[in-house]
Amino acid sequence: MRLLVLADTHLRAGRALPDAVWAAVDRADGVLHAGDVTEAELLDELASRRPLWAVLGNNDRSLAARLPEVIEETFGGVPIAMVHESGPRKGREARLHRRFPGARVVVFGHSHEPVDDIGIEGQRLFNPGSPTQRRRQPVATFGWLELDRGKVLEHRIVPVSR
Repeated sequence: MRLLVLADTHLRAGRALPDAVWAAVDRADGVLHAGDVTEAELLDELASRRPLWAVLGNNDRSLAARLPEVIEETFGGVPIAMVHESGPRKGREARLHRRFPGARVVVFGHSHEPVDDIGIEGQRLFNPGSPTQRRRQPVATFGWLELDRGKVLEHRIVPVSR
């Protein structure tokens, strides 16, 4: 199973997902969105193209009735947890492992800072960054996870080409 991983799209008037991201959506088996979608229209468009799992971000007030704060699911035999905010860098590995002890991968967003690290007991910590607001990062990004038979075959942060 190949999952496109997004976070912090922050779509508002005049802003759209880059074409490279839509092309990735069309190549994915499903989409994970780690919050700050900000617009219901984006959720609807993503869900019309691929199975979608999305969590509530701190800027998703209008979507509070529609999105959960946390998702814990198994994809391709791999237990994954997804939440918007992981808290400060310091202590992140321990905090996420305590909160999601059974997850092999924890997907999060909020910082717009791509992360692909190994935490406690081999737990993968994965933040795809933002495909629309790079903030202090050199480029905007999104992520890929490929999962099969309980294994993470691919975990990659992808720069967005414009």
